[in-house]
Amino acid sequence: MRVLPVAMMALLLAGGIARPVQASDMLVANICEYVKSDDRNLLRQKLKDSRLKLRQIYDGIRCDGHTLVRFAMVSGANESGEFIVSRLPSSMLQQAESDGLTVEAWAESQGHGVSPIVAALKARIGG
Repeated sequence: MRVLPVAMMALLLAGGIARPVQASDMLVANICEYVKSDDRNLLRQKLKDSRLKLRQIYDGIRCDGHTLVRFAMVSGANESGEFIVSRLPSSMLQQAESDGLTVEAWAESQGHGVSPIVAALKARIGG
């Protein structure tokens, strides 16, 4: 008799953990602004205050149509970009994004191949 409530609770908890975290519009705007202004400390503090990890929200955030790493490169925000790269798993950094290119391939094609962010990316993924 007690097995059913315990099993239902386990399913509910597992479902809650598996769901991706949705970031609010204001949070996204703040994160994009901190990346653009290359303020690694404010970015880190905002994530900490919101109790979020970059890997939880990375796929759901777009700044001017770019992912956070690409946006950091376009904005010349090297400190923020290196921080973002250091917080993401290497498997996530090696995945092709919506345009079919990995971050590294995109950076090379857009002339950002010599960026310190790309150097940090290559070191992180072992390339």
